[in-house]
Amino acid sequence: MKVLFLGSDPSLFDTESAAHKRMRTYANAIGDLHILSGARKNICESFFTEQGTLTLYGIRAPKLCLPFLLARKAHKIIVDHDIEVISAQDPFEHGRAAVSAARGTFAKVHIQIHTDYLSHWYVHGKIFRGATVPVPVLNRVRRRIAEQVLLKADGIRVVSERIRESLLKKYGTTIPEPSVIPIGVAAITPQPIALPSHQFTFALLAAGRLEPEKRIEDILYAIARIVAEYPSLGLFIVGSGSERKKLERMATGLGIRDRVIFLGERGQDAPGLMASAQAFIQASAYEGYSRTLVEAALARVPIITTDVGIVGEVFKGYEQVLAAPVGDPAALATHIAGLIEDVQARKFLVIEAEKSVRSHLAQFEDVPNLVAADLKSLVSI
Repeated sequence: MKVLFLGSDPSLFDTESAAHKRMRTYANAIGDLHILSGARKNICESFFTEQGTLTLYGIRAPKLCLPFLLARKAHKIIVDHDIEVISAQDPFEHGRAAVSAARGTFAKVHIQIHTDYLSHWYVHGKIFRGATVPVPVLNRVRRRIAEQVLLKADGIRVVSERIRESLLKKYGTTIPEPSVIPIGVAAITPQPIALPSHQFTFALLAAGRLEPEKRIEDILYAIARIVAEYPSLGLFIVGSGSERKKLERMATGLGIRDRVIFLGERGQDAPGLMASAQAFIQASAYEGYSRTLVEAALARVPIITTDVGIVGEVFKGYEQVLAAPVGDPAALATHIAGLIEDVQARKFLVIEAEKSVRSHLAQFEDVPNLVAADLKSLVSI
Protein backbone atom coordinates (compact mmCIF):
# COMPACT_ATOMS: atom_id res chain seq x y z
CA MET A 1 0.00 0.00 0.00
CA LYS A 2 1.20 3.51 -0.82
CA VAL A 3 0.35 6.15 1.78
CA LEU A 4 1.22 9.81 2.28
CA PHE A 5 1.14 11.34 5.77
CA LEU A 6 0.78 15.11 6.03
CA GLY A 7 2.18 16.58 9.26
CA SER A 8 4.30 19.22 10.95
CA ASP A 9 6.93 17.54 13.11
CA PRO A 10 10.49 18.66 12.31
CA SER A 11 11.89 15.95 14.62
CA LEU A 12 10.94 13.36 12.01
CA PHE A 13 14.12 14.28 10.15
CA ASP A 14 16.31 13.42 13.13
CA THR A 15 17.02 9.70 12.71
CA GLU A 16 17.57 9.32 16.48
CA SER A 17 14.26 10.92 17.48
CA ALA A 18 11.33 8.95 18.88
CA ALA A 19 9.12 10.32 16.09
CA HIS A 20 11.44 9.05 13.35
CA LYS A 21 11.73 5.62 14.93
CA ARG A 22 7.96 5.45 15.33
CA MET A 23 7.44 6.26 11.65
CA ARG A 24 9.79 3.43 10.70
CA THR A 25 7.41 1.01 12.44
CA TYR A 26 4.53 2.56 10.50
CA ALA A 27 6.46 2.06 7.25
CA ASN A 28 6.93 -1.62 8.13
CA ALA A 29 3.18 -2.01 8.59
CA ILE A 30 2.12 0.07 5.56
CA GLY A 31 4.79 -0.86 3.01
CA ASP A 32 5.49 2.37 1.14
CA LEU A 33 5.10 5.37 3.45
CA HIS A 34 5.75 8.95 2.39
CA ILE A 35 5.67 11.78 4.93
CA LEU A 36 5.48 15.47 4.03
CA SER A 37 6.09 17.94 6.82
CA GLY A 38 7.14 21.47 7.61
CA ALA A 39 10.86 21.43 8.39
CA ARG A 40 13.87 23.59 9.14
CA LYS A 41 15.10 23.10 5.57
CA ASN A 42 13.93 21.68 2.25
CA ILE A 43 14.85 18.01 2.23
CA CYS A 44 14.00 14.64 0.70
CA GLU A 45 15.37 11.41 2.20
CA SER A 46 14.47 7.73 1.82
CA PHE A 47 15.09 4.91 4.29
CA PHE A 48 14.65 1.17 3.84
CA THR A 49 13.02 -0.52 6.82
CA GLU A 50 12.66 -4.24 7.53
CA GLN A 51 9.46 -4.57 5.50
CA GLY A 52 8.96 -1.22 3.78
CA THR A 53 10.25 2.15 2.65
CA LEU A 54 10.04 5.47 4.47
CA THR A 55 10.45 8.65 2.41
CA LEU A 56 10.56 12.01 4.15
CA TYR A 57 9.95 15.35 2.46
CA GLY A 58 10.61 18.58 4.33
CA ILE A 59 9.39 22.04 3.33
CA ARG A 60 10.82 25.20 4.86
CA ALA A 61 8.41 28.12 4.48
CA PRO A 62 6.73 30.94 6.43
CA LYS A 63 3.92 29.62 8.63
CA LEU A 64 1.18 31.42 6.67
CA CYS A 65 2.38 29.99 3.36
CA LEU A 66 3.02 26.46 4.58
CA PRO A 67 -0.50 24.95 4.16
CA PHE A 68 -0.64 26.07 0.50
CA LEU A 69 2.84 24.72 -0.22
CA LEU A 70 2.07 21.44 1.54
CA ALA A 71 -1.05 20.97 -0.60
CA ARG A 72 0.84 21.67 -3.81
CA LYS A 73 3.75 19.38 -2.93
CA ALA A 74 1.40 16.65 -1.66
CA HIS A 75 -0.53 16.67 -4.94
CA LYS A 76 2.72 16.15 -6.86
CA ILE A 77 3.72 13.25 -4.58
CA ILE A 78 0.30 11.64 -5.03
CA VAL A 79 0.59 11.82 -8.82
CA ASP A 80 4.27 10.83 -9.04
CA HIS A 81 4.04 7.87 -6.67
CA ASP A 82 0.46 6.63 -7.23
CA ILE A 83 -0.44 7.33 -3.61
CA GLU A 84 -3.58 5.46 -2.56
CA VAL A 85 -4.34 7.26 0.72
CA ILE A 86 -3.34 10.68 2.04
CA SER A 87 -3.68 10.96 5.81
CA ALA A 88 -3.60 14.36 7.57
CA GLN A 89 -2.53 14.68 11.20
CA ASP A 90 -5.43 17.02 12.01
CA PRO A 91 -8.76 18.17 10.50
CA PHE A 92 -7.62 21.78 10.36
CA GLU A 93 -4.89 23.26 8.12
CA HIS A 94 -3.41 19.86 7.31
CA GLY A 95 -6.83 18.36 6.68
CA ARG A 96 -7.72 21.13 4.25
CA ALA A 97 -4.35 20.70 2.51
CA ALA A 98 -5.00 16.94 2.18
CA VAL A 99 -8.44 17.50 0.64
CA SER A 100 -6.94 19.99 -1.81
CA ALA A 101 -4.02 17.71 -2.68
CA ALA A 102 -6.27 14.72 -3.41
CA ARG A 103 -8.51 16.68 -5.76
CA GLY A 104 -8.34 15.28 -9.30
CA THR A 105 -6.64 12.04 -8.15
CA PHE A 106 -7.86 8.63 -7.00
CA ALA A 107 -6.29 9.04 -3.53
CA LYS A 108 -8.59 8.58 -0.55
CA VAL A 109 -8.58 11.25 2.18
CA HIS A 110 -8.01 10.06 5.74
CA ILE A 111 -8.18 12.47 8.69
CA GLN A 112 -6.61 11.94 12.11
CA ILE A 113 -8.12 13.72 15.13
CA HIS A 114 -5.94 13.93 18.24
CA THR A 115 -7.67 16.92 19.87
CA ASP A 116 -11.13 17.17 21.42
CA TYR A 117 -11.86 20.25 19.34
CA LEU A 118 -15.63 19.97 19.92
CA SER A 119 -15.14 20.42 23.66
CA HIS A 120 -16.85 23.55 25.01
CA TRP A 121 -13.51 24.63 26.44
CA TYR A 122 -11.76 24.53 23.07
CA VAL A 123 -13.32 27.94 22.31
CA HIS A 124 -14.19 29.21 25.80
CA GLY A 125 -11.68 30.17 28.49
CA LYS A 126 -13.93 31.92 31.01
CA ILE A 127 -15.02 29.77 33.95
CA PHE A 128 -16.75 31.28 36.99
CA ARG A 129 -15.18 28.77 39.41
CA GLY A 130 -11.59 29.22 38.23
CA ALA A 131 -9.18 31.37 36.28
CA THR A 132 -10.04 32.88 32.91
CA VAL A 133 -7.45 31.81 30.34
CA PRO A 134 -6.95 33.14 26.80
CA VAL A 135 -8.34 31.04 23.96
CA PRO A 136 -6.84 31.57 20.49
CA VAL A 137 -9.24 33.10 17.96
CA LEU A 138 -7.79 30.54 15.55
CA ASN A 139 -9.61 27.78 17.47
CA ARG A 140 -12.99 29.06 16.25
CA VAL A 141 -11.68 29.21 12.69
CA ARG A 142 -10.32 25.69 13.00
CA ARG A 143 -13.72 24.39 14.06
CA ARG A 144 -15.22 25.71 10.84
CA ILE A 145 -12.36 24.28 8.76
CA ALA A 146 -12.80 20.87 10.42
CA GLU A 147 -16.49 20.74 9.52
CA GLN A 148 -15.70 21.37 5.85
CA VAL A 149 -12.86 18.83 5.85
CA LEU A 150 -14.70 15.99 7.61
CA LEU A 151 -17.62 16.18 5.19
CA LYS A 152 -15.13 15.42 2.38
CA ALA A 153 -13.15 12.72 4.20
CA ASP A 154 -13.22 9.06 3.19
CA GLY A 155 -12.02 7.89 6.60
CA ILE A 156 -11.51 9.28 10.10
CA ARG A 157 -9.31 8.03 12.94
CA VAL A 158 -9.74 9.37 16.47
CA VAL A 159 -7.72 8.60 19.59
CA SER A 160 -10.53 8.24 22.14
CA GLU A 161 -14.19 7.30 22.48
CA ARG A 162 -14.82 10.81 23.83
CA ILE A 163 -13.87 12.34 20.47
CA ARG A 164 -15.77 9.68 18.51
CA GLU A 165 -18.96 10.31 20.47
CA SER A 166 -18.69 14.08 20.09
CA LEU A 167 -18.26 13.75 16.32
CA LEU A 168 -21.23 11.42 15.91
CA LYS A 169 -23.38 13.65 18.10
CA LYS A 170 -22.62 16.69 15.93
CA TYR A 171 -22.31 15.22 12.44
CA GLY A 172 -24.23 11.94 12.60
CA THR A 173 -24.11 9.94 9.38
CA THR A 174 -22.86 12.87 7.27
CA ILE A 175 -19.27 11.76 8.04
CA PRO A 176 -17.62 8.32 7.88
CA GLU A 177 -17.81 6.20 11.03
CA PRO A 178 -14.69 7.16 13.03
CA SER A 179 -12.23 4.43 13.99
CA VAL A 180 -10.84 4.60 17.52
CA ILE A 181 -7.10 3.89 17.58
CA PRO A 182 -5.33 5.41 20.60
CA ILE A 183 -1.80 6.75 20.73
CA GLY A 184 0.73 3.96 21.14
CA VAL A 185 2.32 3.83 24.61
CA ALA A 186 4.71 1.11 25.74
CA ALA A 187 3.39 -0.68 28.83
CA ILE A 188 6.65 -0.21 30.72
CA THR A 189 7.03 0.75 34.37
CA PRO A 190 9.56 3.63 34.39
CA GLN A 191 12.58 3.71 36.63
CA PRO A 192 12.21 6.50 39.21
CA ILE A 193 14.23 9.65 38.57
CA ALA A 194 14.94 11.65 41.71
CA LEU A 195 13.28 15.02 42.04
CA PRO A 196 15.53 17.96 42.94
CA SER A 197 16.25 18.33 46.65
CA HIS A 198 13.18 19.68 48.47
CA GLN A 199 11.49 19.87 51.86
CA PHE A 200 8.04 18.62 50.77
CA THR A 201 6.66 15.48 52.37
CA PHE A 202 3.85 15.41 49.79
CA ALA A 203 5.10 16.37 46.32
CA LEU A 204 2.63 16.81 43.49
CA LEU A 205 3.88 16.69 39.91
CA ALA A 206 2.30 18.21 36.80
CA ALA A 207 3.73 17.61 33.33
CA GLY A 208 2.94 19.06 29.92
CA ARG A 209 3.14 22.14 27.75
CA LEU A 210 2.73 25.34 29.75
CA GLU A 211 -0.06 26.71 27.57
CA PRO A 212 -3.47 28.18 28.49
CA GLU A 213 -5.48 25.01 27.75
CA LYS A 214 -3.51 23.11 30.42
CA ARG A 215 -4.95 25.44 33.10
CA ILE A 216 -1.99 25.15 35.48
CA GLU A 217 -3.49 28.25 37.15
CA ASP A 218 -6.19 26.06 38.70
CA ILE A 219 -3.55 23.84 40.32
CA LEU A 220 -1.87 26.90 41.82
CA TYR A 221 -5.18 28.17 43.17
CA ALA A 222 -5.89 24.73 44.65
CA ILE A 223 -2.56 24.62 46.46
CA ALA A 224 -3.02 28.16 47.77
CA ARG A 225 -6.38 27.14 49.28
CA ILE A 226 -4.92 24.38 51.46
CA VAL A 227 -1.21 25.10 51.94
CA ALA A 228 -1.79 26.67 55.37
CA GLU A 229 -3.41 23.43 56.53
CA TYR A 230 -0.82 21.25 54.76
CA PRO A 231 2.46 23.21 54.93
CA SER A 232 4.53 20.26 53.65
CA LEU A 233 2.70 20.28 50.29
CA GLY A 234 4.63 21.25 47.15
CA LEU A 235 4.35 21.15 43.36
CA PHE A 236 6.86 20.30 40.64
CA ILE A 237 5.99 21.42 37.11
CA VAL A 238 7.67 19.64 34.18
CA GLY A 239 7.45 21.34 30.79
CA SER A 240 7.92 24.60 28.96
CA GLY A 241 5.69 27.04 27.14
CA SER A 242 4.37 30.56 26.80
CA GLU A 243 2.68 30.57 30.22
CA ARG A 244 5.74 30.01 32.39
CA LYS A 245 6.48 33.64 33.33
CA LYS A 246 2.81 34.28 34.03
CA LEU A 247 2.59 31.18 36.25
CA GLU A 248 5.73 32.19 38.16
CA ARG A 249 4.23 35.62 38.84
CA MET A 250 0.95 34.03 39.86
CA ALA A 251 2.66 31.68 42.33
CA THR A 252 4.41 34.68 43.86
CA GLY A 253 1.16 36.62 44.10
CA LEU A 254 -0.57 33.70 45.81
CA GLY A 255 2.26 33.43 48.34
CA ILE A 256 3.25 29.91 47.30
CA ARG A 257 6.36 30.61 45.18
CA ASP A 258 8.48 28.56 47.57
CA ARG A 259 6.02 25.68 47.12
CA VAL A 260 6.23 25.57 43.30
CA ILE A 261 9.34 24.37 41.48
CA PHE A 262 9.54 24.69 37.69
CA LEU A 263 11.76 21.98 36.21
CA GLY A 264 11.50 23.11 32.58
CA GLU A 265 11.63 20.75 29.62
CA ARG A 266 12.95 17.35 30.70
CA GLY A 267 12.62 15.35 27.47
CA GLN A 268 11.69 11.74 28.21
CA ASP A 269 12.22 12.10 31.99
CA ALA A 270 8.61 12.90 32.92
CA PRO A 271 7.47 9.30 33.68
CA GLY A 272 10.53 8.69 35.88
CA LEU A 273 9.95 11.96 37.73
CA MET A 274 6.27 11.01 38.23
CA ALA A 275 7.41 7.80 39.91
CA SER A 276 9.27 9.88 42.52
CA ALA A 277 6.27 12.10 43.35
CA GLN A 278 3.46 11.37 45.81
CA ALA A 279 0.76 12.20 43.23
CA PHE A 280 0.31 13.34 39.63
CA ILE A 281 -2.07 16.23 38.90
CA GLN A 282 -3.57 17.51 35.64
CA ALA A 283 -6.05 20.36 35.21
CA SER A 284 -6.45 20.49 31.40
CA ALA A 285 -9.48 22.15 29.84
CA TYR A 286 -9.55 19.43 27.17
CA GLU A 287 -7.44 16.54 25.94
CA GLY A 288 -7.78 14.23 22.98
CA TYR A 289 -6.21 11.23 24.68
CA SER A 290 -3.89 12.39 27.51
CA ARG A 291 -0.83 10.21 27.28
CA THR A 292 0.45 11.64 30.57
CA LEU A 293 -2.40 9.93 32.46
CA VAL A 294 -1.32 6.59 31.00
CA GLU A 295 2.30 7.31 31.93
CA ALA A 296 1.29 8.29 35.47
CA ALA A 297 -0.64 5.05 35.93
CA LEU A 298 2.35 3.04 34.68
CA ALA A 299 4.57 5.04 37.07
CA ARG A 300 2.34 3.80 39.91
CA VAL A 301 1.44 7.21 41.26
CA PRO A 302 -2.09 8.30 42.31
CA ILE A 303 -3.78 10.61 39.81
CA ILE A 304 -5.85 13.77 40.18
CA THR A 305 -7.26 14.99 36.88
CA THR A 306 -10.02 16.95 35.24
CA ASP A 307 -12.68 14.99 33.34
CA VAL A 308 -10.96 15.03 29.96
CA GLY A 309 -9.49 12.65 27.38
CA ILE A 310 -9.70 8.98 28.38
CA VAL A 311 -11.23 9.69 31.80
CA GLY A 312 -14.50 7.78 31.79
CA GLU A 313 -13.17 5.43 29.10
CA VAL A 314 -9.98 3.99 30.59
CA PHE A 315 -10.13 5.60 34.04
CA LYS A 316 -13.25 5.85 36.17
CA GLY A 317 -13.55 8.59 38.76
CA TYR A 318 -13.10 7.45 42.39
CA GLU A 319 -12.16 3.96 41.17
CA GLN A 320 -8.89 4.58 39.31
CA VAL A 321 -8.43 8.36 39.50
CA LEU A 322 -9.82 11.35 41.36
CA ALA A 323 -11.62 13.38 38.68
CA ALA A 324 -12.79 17.00 38.94
CA PRO A 325 -14.76 19.32 36.65
CA VAL A 326 -12.76 21.63 34.39
CA GLY A 327 -11.92 24.96 36.02
CA ASP A 328 -12.71 23.95 39.60
CA PRO A 329 -9.74 24.62 41.94
CA ALA A 330 -11.88 23.84 44.99
CA ALA A 331 -12.51 20.30 43.74
CA LEU A 332 -8.80 19.86 42.96
CA ALA A 333 -7.93 21.09 46.47
CA THR A 334 -10.38 18.61 48.00
CA HIS A 335 -8.78 15.75 46.08
CA ILE A 336 -5.25 16.83 47.07
CA ALA A 337 -6.26 16.96 50.75
CA GLY A 338 -7.95 13.59 50.44
CA LEU A 339 -4.79 11.94 49.10
CA ILE A 340 -2.61 13.56 51.74
CA GLU A 341 -4.80 12.23 54.53
CA ASP A 342 -5.75 8.80 53.16
CA VAL A 343 -2.79 6.49 52.56
CA GLN A 344 -5.04 3.53 51.80
CA ALA A 345 -6.86 5.49 49.09
CA ARG A 346 -3.53 6.29 47.47
CA LYS A 347 -2.58 2.60 47.39
CA PHE A 348 -6.00 1.55 46.08
CA LEU A 349 -6.04 4.14 43.28
CA VAL A 350 -2.52 3.18 42.14
CA ILE A 351 -3.38 -0.53 41.92
CA GLU A 352 -6.67 0.02 40.09
CA ALA A 353 -5.31 2.64 37.67
CA GLU A 354 -2.37 0.46 36.65
CA LYS A 355 -4.62 -2.56 36.19
CA SER A 356 -7.02 -0.57 34.01
CA VAL A 357 -4.34 1.04 31.86
CA ARG A 358 -2.52 -2.25 31.24
CA SER A 359 -5.79 -3.83 30.14
CA HIS A 360 -6.39 -0.87 27.83
CA LEU A 361 -2.89 -1.00 26.30
CA ALA A 362 -3.17 -4.76 25.76
CA GLN A 363 -6.05 -4.10 23.35
CA PHE A 364 -3.87 -1.78 21.27
CA GLU A 365 -0.44 -3.41 21.42
CA ASP A 366 0.30 -2.92 17.73
CA VAL A 367 -0.89 0.57 16.79
CA PRO A 368 1.07 0.73 13.48
CA ASN A 369 -0.69 -2.39 12.15
CA LEU A 370 -4.06 -1.14 13.40
CA VAL A 371 -3.49 2.15 11.56
CA ALA A 372 -2.34 0.29 8.44
CA ALA A 373 -5.50 -1.85 8.49
CA ASP A 374 -7.64 1.27 8.93
CA LEU A 375 -6.00 2.90 5.91
CA LYS A 376 -6.21 -0.27 3.83
CA SER A 377 -9.96 -0.46 4.41
CA LEU A 378 -10.32 2.81 2.48
CA VAL A 379 -8.55 1.46 -0.60
CA SER A 380 -11.19 -1.22 -1.07
CA ILE A 381 -14.05 1.31 -0.94
